[in-house]
Amino acid sequence: MDISRAEQRILHLLAQGGRIDIEKDENRKIITVACITRDGWRASGLDLDLFRKLKRRRCIASSGGRPYRITQRGLELVRSQLDNQ
Repeated sequence: MDISRAEQRILHLLAQGGRIDIEKDENRKIITVACITRDGWRASGLDLDLFRKLKRRRCIASSGGRPYRITQRGLELVRSQLDNQ
């Protein structure tokens, strides 16, 4: 399965140790998402639609209320490159 360049970029950041933080409203609906790199910087390019797409493809998952991380399926989809920009 091919993935888009935006998906590839986010998965690469997650594979390097990043995470996805979400913010929910009082109805427990996700209102914002943020991709945080392993260095603590906020990466651009992740919006709610892309988050839902990655979640639907089971590339990312959260367990126990922790931030979203890359799954084994996501690691299989990401292409190994020195710098995925």
